[in-house]
Amino acid sequence: MKSLTIIFLALTIPFPIQAQESEYENIETVLNYYLEGGTNNDFETLKKAFHENAMMKAMYDEMVEVNALEFFGSRMEPGPAQDRKTRISYINIAGNAANARLEIEYADFMFVDYMSLLKVEGEWKIVSKVFTRI
Repeated sequence: MKSLTIIFLALTIPFPIQAQESEYENIETVLNYYLEGGTNNDFETLKKAFHENAMMKAMYDEMVEVNALEFFGSRMEPGPAQDRKTRISYINIAGNAANARLEIEYADFMFVDYMSLLKVEGEWKIVSKVFTRI
């Protein structure tokens, strides 16, 4: 009986870890839609990352808040890829909620994006973006 219990535990323990890794990879894919779409001026790719009601907020002289898809859709035009480096600094997951820090580095400045994501109808989507320019 003892060996049966050990075998059972050995078979069941990896599953939550694998599920967490799979969720991490799914979120990473969504974040890369945003990063690659932005880098390549490809709105169709970028919009796969965002929930339709996703909002973006930043502080300039005052707080600015806009719908993410409306903002990018009205400003993004096809063209050559942007000269920038992108990086996902971290991803935190808790159930059907997650957050991530992204860095987008240009020659003279960097954007730092903090993304909030939710798993909506089985798919991870960015629901909020708070960002700053450094």
